Amino acid sequence: NHRQIRAGNMCSRTEIHMFHINVWLTVKDATNVAEVKTLLAEACRLSREEQGCLGFDVFHSRNDEQKFLLCERWENEQAWKDHRNERAFTEIYQPKVSPLVEREPHICESVV
Repeated sequence: NHRQIRAGNMCSRTEIHMFHINVWLTVKDATNVAEVKTLLAEACRLSREEQGCLGFDVFHSRNDEQKFLLCERWENEQAWKDHRNERAFTEIYQPKVSPLVEREPHICESVV
């Protein structure tokens, strides 16, 4: 895996062993969408502050209001595993979001 570093108009590739995971979440009950959105925003903010987090984004589908996409980039798989012991996961995601959603995780690798 690699990451591109942008310098002016040029991109150079730096080879590193990043860990990427994208997770589709489907809110089980439409009445919980606003609550899940708020919780994910806070979990995202906290996750971005964690050591080893290279990127953490949460997207809300325009096509299906009950779908969210988490796009996570970590320095390595161990950093992602460590994330599961941090506040974003233990205090927000696991106890509050997880019961309200169906989860479809995809561990990914870059194609370019």
